[in-house]
Amino acid sequence: MAVKIRLKRMGSKRNPFYRIVVADSRSPRDGRIIEQVGTYNPVANPVEVKIDTDKALDWMTKGAKPSDTVRNLFSKEGIMKQFHESKNQ
Repeated sequence: MAVKIRLKRMGSKRNPFYRIVVADSRSPRDGRIIEQVGTYNPVANPVEVKIDTDKALDWMTKGAKPSDTVRNLFSKEGIMKQFHESKNQ
C-alpha cells in the first residue's frame, strides 16, 4: 500500500483550512485517512501551521511520501532536515 502525507481540504467556500493527513494514495483527496498529523491555515495572517513532529517523522521513516506542498511546509518547520539527519546516521 502506497502511503502519502497530504492535505485534506476543510473550511467553507473561499475560506480554506487544511488538515495534514496520512492517507492511502488511492483514496480521494477528502476521503478516508489513516491519521491526522497537523493543520495548515493559509488564510490567517501570519499563516498558521501546526504539525506533530513525532508523528510526521514516524510516518516518513515507515515510507510515507509527502506531497509537494506538505514537503514545503515540513521544510519551513525543519522536519525534512531532521528526517535527513536521522536517515544519514
